Amino acid sequence: MSNAQQVRDAVLAMPMARTLQLDFRELEAGRSEIQMPVLDAFCFRPGQLQATAVFAIADFAAVSAAGTVLPEGWINATIDGTLKLVAPARGSHLRARGRVVDASRLLTICAAEVYAVDGNGGETLCATLLGTARNIDPARH
Repeated sequence: MSNAQQVRDAVLAMPMARTLQLDFRELEAGRSEIQMPVLDAFCFRPGQLQATAVFAIADFAAVSAAGTVLPEGWINATIDGTLKLVAPARGSHLRARGRVVDASRLLTICAAEVYAVDGNGGETLCATLLGTARNIDPARH
């Protein structure tokens, strides 16, 4: 099984990922793309997502990208993230593109851009995230 497939399987096994209805569109070394529908349950007013849901997809995209560059068998976990909202998160769904900024043995700096996608497929940047993932060797923990 490829590293990307292991990351995909691990993420989609998480109850939160299933609740958000996350769908990987792309996952390769150092990059990811994830979608989620805009659901009323996550909105603070009809059709506009609350920041928590926006942070969640950004975090999943960034840290998933980081997971693809880990040594075989390693896992990772978010230790911090900063989200900047730049436009309303409304439309039919969100699309987040994650990427690795810098990877080292202990930490991986990662980022994501989140786009609100309208019914015609048009994208509007609605948020950016800069995060840090802790790289963990399960054999040592």
